[in-house]
Amino acid sequence: MASLLTPGSPSTPVSTESPVWDDLDRAMGQMFIMGFEGTEVTPQIKILIEKHHLGTILLTAKNLKSAEQTTKLILDLQTIAHDAGHPVPLAIGLDQENGGVNSLFDETYIQQFPSAMGVAATGSTEMAYDIAKATGQELAAVGINWIMGPCLDVLTNVKNQPLGVRSMGDDPEEVSKFAVAFMKGYRDAGLATCGKHFPSYGNLEFLSSSLDVPVITDSLEQLSLSALVPFRNAISHGLNGMMVGGCAMSSAGVNVMHACLSEQVVDKLLRDGLGFQGVVMSECLEMEALSQNIGVGGGTVMAVNAGCDLVLLCRLFSVQQEAIKYLKLGCEDGAISENRIRKSLKRVLDLKATCTDWEKALNPQGISSLSTLRPSHMKLSADAYNASITVVRDKERLLPLSHTLDSDEEILLLTPLVKPLPASALSKGSVPASVMGSTTPWGKCVSLMSGENVFRELGRSLARKRKGRVLHTSYTAHGVRPSHEKLINRSSAIIIVTADANRNLYQHGFTKHAAMICKSQAMQGAERQEKPVVVVSVSSPYDFALDTSIGTYICTYDFTETALQTLVEVLIGDLAPTGGLPGTLSQNQSHQHTKQHWLVEAFDEDRDTTALDDLLQKIEQEGPVNQRSELFGCSSSTFLLHNGGIDEGHFVVRNSSTGSLLGFCCTYLFKSTATGVIGAILVDPDRRKLSIGHSLHSRAIRNLLHQGSVKRFQLGSKLPGVFLGMPTNNNVERKRLRRWFGSMGWNAALSRPLSSMILKDLSTWSAPEKVSRSMKQAQVEFDLVHGQQYAAGIMEHVKTSSRQGVTEVYELALADQSSCGVIRAKKAKDGTVLGTVVLCSPGASWAELLPALKDTNNITWAISSPVISPSAGEYSTLLQGLILLGVRQVKEQQADAVLLDCVDSDGEFAGLSAMGFTVLHNFEEVSCDADSMSVPA
Repeated sequence: MASLLTPGSPSTPVSTESPVWDDLDRAMGQMFIMGFEGTEVTPQIKILIEKHHLGTILLTAKNLKSAEQTTKLILDLQTIAHDAGHPVPLAIGLDQENGGVNSLFDETYIQQFPSAMGVAATGSTEMAYDIAKATGQELAAVGINWIMGPCLDVLTNVKNQPLGVRSMGDDPEEVSKFAVAFMKGYRDAGLATCGKHFPSYGNLEFLSSSLDVPVITDSLEQLSLSALVPFRNAISHGLNGMMVGGCAMSSAGVNVMHACLSEQVVDKLLRDGLGFQGVVMSECLEMEALSQNIGVGGGTVMAVNAGCDLVLLCRLFSVQQEAIKYLKLGCEDGAISENRIRKSLKRVLDLKATCTDWEKALNPQGISSLSTLRPSHMKLSADAYNASITVVRDKERLLPLSHTLDSDEEILLLTPLVKPLPASALSKGSVPASVMGSTTPWGKCVSLMSGENVFRELGRSLARKRKGRVLHTSYTAHGVRPSHEKLINRSSAIIIVTADANRNLYQHGFTKHAAMICKSQAMQGAERQEKPVVVVSVSSPYDFALDTSIGTYICTYDFTETALQTLVEVLIGDLAPTGGLPGTLSQNQSHQHTKQHWLVEAFDEDRDTTALDDLLQKIEQEGPVNQRSELFGCSSSTFLLHNGGIDEGHFVVRNSSTGSLLGFCCTYLFKSTATGVIGAILVDPDRRKLSIGHSLHSRAIRNLLHQGSVKRFQLGSKLPGVFLGMPTNNNVERKRLRRWFGSMGWNAALSRPLSSMILKDLSTWSAPEKVSRSMKQAQVEFDLVHGQQYAAGIMEHVKTSSRQGVTEVYELALADQSSCGVIRAKKAKDGTVLGTVVLCSPGASWAELLPALKDTNNITWAISSPVISPSAGEYSTLLQGLILLGVRQVKEQQADAVLLDCVDSDGEFAGLSAMGFTVLHNFEEVSCDADSMSVPA
C-alpha cells in the first residue's frame, strides 16, 4: 500500500484508502494527464487542478524556456495543487530522450547527450546508465518527477519508420539491454519511468489520409518474438508506467482501430500477457484520426474500459473539459464501474509514491543543484558524443581531411533543408545575413533559411579548425542544379550531409548523383583520380550503411551542435572515432570475415550428386524433432533447374579424399528479371564455424557479378521452392542468420517477410462465407485453362510482375498441361485478364522443385505465383477468389492438402488464415541493387 503525505503536514502519511478518496471526482482527476499552452500558469490549467483535481501534467518544449523558468513554473503548479487540497503532489511528466527529442533546453545548465541510438552506438550500457542518471538528476532538480522513457521500440523494419534514432536499434536483445540501463539510471536519479510505445512503433505501415493511423501488421506471434522482447524485460525490471500507442493493429487474430482503446491490447496483451501491473497511459486523444473517428468523449470511456489508468490530452482546454465530462457520465451511466476507477487510482498513487512527496515537490533543488552537477555532466556529454560518432567506412583513407587536403584547397559542404532542432534554434537563434559577407570562408551568401543555421555553424567550425575555405549550400528535392555542379567543379573535396535519406528519398538521389559527378572528375596534380566524397548521416545510420559505393561514410545519430562539433573533430583528426553501428548493422562494419579460405569447386553432377543427397539428409536430421525442416523432401535434383531461362552456378567444398561434401551453395541468374539469386548455402553441421559458408558465399557473389547482366541480388528463391529467404521459424536461428548475412554485406534490416502455407484436411474444408459472397459481388469471371494455346495472353499479363521466378513458373505450368493449369480472373465485360494463379499436381514434371509436395501420407497439390494486374482495383478480393477456386479444384481431385508456396506475410496473411491456411515455414527475403554488392576478398 502506498504511503503519501497530506498537504500542510509533510510528515503525516495518508493511505490510498483514505476517506479523502471517497470523493469520486477527486479520484477521477488522478486519471488524467494533461498539457497546456504557455510558459506561465494559465487560468485554464489552474481550473483543471483546482476544480477538476487534475493529478498529472505533461510539459512540452512550448512550456519551457530555461531551467530557472521551468523550476518556477513547476513549483507554481505544485503550490496550486497543494493549496487546493490535493492529498498528493502532481506527477509532472516530460519527454527528454536526448538527441533531437528534448523538451527542456538550457545552454548553461541542461546538458546535451546523444540520441538513444547514438548511446547504443557507444556499445556501453555503463555509459547509458550514466547518461540516464545525469538526465534524471537535471530533470529532478527543476521539479520533473516522471520521464516519458525509455523508448522500447525495436526497428524491425527501418523503411519509412519515423521513429529513427529514437529507437536503440533493430536487435531486440540489444534494445532490451540498453533500455534496462536507462531505466536504472532514471530510477537512481529519483524519477518514475514510462516505457513507450506499446506494442511497438518499430514496424508501422502508413496510409495516405490524415484520418488514418499507422498500422501494425505483425501477428502477435511475430511481435512476441521480437518487438515485445524489450517491453517484457523492462516490465521484469520494474517499469513504472507504459504508454500505449494510438496505432491500429491488423493481423491474424487482431483487428484493432486504436491500440490504447482496445481491451485486447491493454488488459489482455499488456497486463495478462506480459504481467504489467504499473500505470498505463493512453496516446493523446486529441490526435486527429482518433478525435475525428471516435470523438474525445467516447475515446475517454473506451480508454478507461480498455485498461488505461491515465488518459492523455495534450493541449485544448475545451477538449480536456469534454473528456472529464464524459468520464463522469460513464461512471454515472454504469459504463465505467467505481471499482475500475479505484484500481487506476491505486496504480497512479503507487507510481507517485516512488518519485514524489510534498516536501520534495515544494522544495525543488533548482539552479544550485544544476550548478554543482554541471562540470561532471559536461564531461559526460563530451565523452558520450566522442564514443558515439561512427566511421562506418573509409575505403580510400580520406580521413582525416587534414592529411588529404591542403589548407588552400576548398571543401564544399552540401546539406539538406531540415527543420532545426530546438537545441540549436534556441541556443543560437537566427544568424543575420549581414555576417555572411564575402570576407567569411563561406562565400557571398546573403540569405539562408533558419533550418540551415546549425549546418552553417558546422561549416564555420570546420573552416576555423582547418584554417581553410569551406563553401556551403543546401540541396532540395529539385536535385543537383547547375549551381551545385559549378561548386562541385570548383571544390577539391565534397562533404554531403543526409538526414533520414530512407524517408526523404530526394537526399538519397542527390547524394548518389553528386558522388557520380565527383567520380567522373580527376583531381589535377594529385595521385587520386576521383574527387574525395565524404557522406555524413546526421540521423538514421541506415541511409548508406550498406551502400559500399559510398566509400567514406560517417554517422553522428543527431545534428545538435554538440554532435556536429564532434564531427568536425573527426574530420580534422583531433578525435579518433570509436563508435559502432547498433544492432545487426554492427556486423557489417568489420569485413575481417575469416582466416580460413577453403577451396571452392564447381558442382559436378556426376561426381557430387550422391554426396549432396547425404549432406541434405544429415542437415535435415539435425533439425528440431517437432518441426518440419525446410529440406523435407529435398534431393540433389531439387536444386538443378535445367531451365533455358535460368543460368545456374553451383559450388561445393568437398573432402577430396572421401568425396563427401562439407558445404554446398546454389546460385541462379533469372534472365527475365536480371536477378542474381543465392538459393541456399548448406554446411555440414559438424563443420560449422570454420568459414566454409563464407568461402561459398564469396564464390557465389563473385560468380554472379561476373555474369555482367545482374541488376539485383537476392537471398532466397521461388525456384527451387526450398528457401524463399532466410528461414525465421526459430528466433534464435533467425538472429544468427541475420548477423551472419549482415557480416557478408546484406542489409537484413530491409528484409521482406514471406511464408509458405498449407491447408490440410480438404475433405472437411468449406469456403468461408465472406469470401464466397465477395466473389459473387465482383464483376469478374474465373476459368481454368491448360496448355500453350493460352500462353500469349497469360504471359503478357505475367509481365506485370517483377518477382523473380514467376515467369518461369508459368512457362513450366503451361508446358505441362496434363498436370498443371492456370486459373484466370477476367473482367466480365471485355475479358481483360486481371489475375492468374498456377495449379500444380504432385505428378507435374517440375514438382521436384517444390519438395513440400512430397508427403508420403497425403496427396498435396500446390497453388503458386498469383499475379494481380496493377489496374485491378480489389487486390485482396481477386487474390482470395483465385486461391479459393484453386482450393475447390484441388479438392475435386480428391487431394488431402494444398500448398501455397509463397505468400507475402505483410499483406494477405490474415485473409488466408481465415480461409483455413496455416504457416508451414517463415522466411525473410533480402535483396539489394547489384552496384551495392562488391566482390568479396
